[in-house]
Amino acid sequence: MNDTLPGYTVLDGPPTIPDYLTLRREAGMSPKTEEQAAAGIGGAWAAVHVIHDESGDTVGMGRVIGDGGWYFHVIDMAVLPPHQGRGIGSAVLRALLDRIRRDAPPGVYVSLMADEPGRPLYERHGFTDPAPRTIGMSLSLDRGAHD
Repeated sequence: MNDTLPGYTVLDGPPTIPDYLTLRREAGMSPKTEEQAAAGIGGAWAAVHVIHDESGDTVGMGRVIGDGGWYFHVIDMAVLPPHQGRGIGSAVLRALLDRIRRDAPPGVYVSLMADEPGRPLYERHGFTDPAPRTIGMSLSLDRGAHD
């Protein structure tokens, strides 16, 4: 699956667990444990990762989780800082959206949560802020924390 991205190759499937953890950390995302990565990485509805052709290093990734019917959520969009600004994020997102278009039934809903620097990327691909009709919320559960 090459996305005409000079010097890079977009591959179907998630990166390895070590590459996943490195991408999250180096791209400034919240760190995850190896246990979390092992449990979550195979649970995606779709995943792609990007290899730098010269070095063979994994430099980008993205995943989609969802029910396969109508609801899909883009997650884990990350590109290593030295490779940012080269179209890798767009190639990853395009590959994920193409997969949804190809394999999901018509009328799907695709959502995501992103940090502010990602807004221009997502807007270029047609994402809009659904507020005030819809609100985005999140909850992080720490082990052992209860009401």
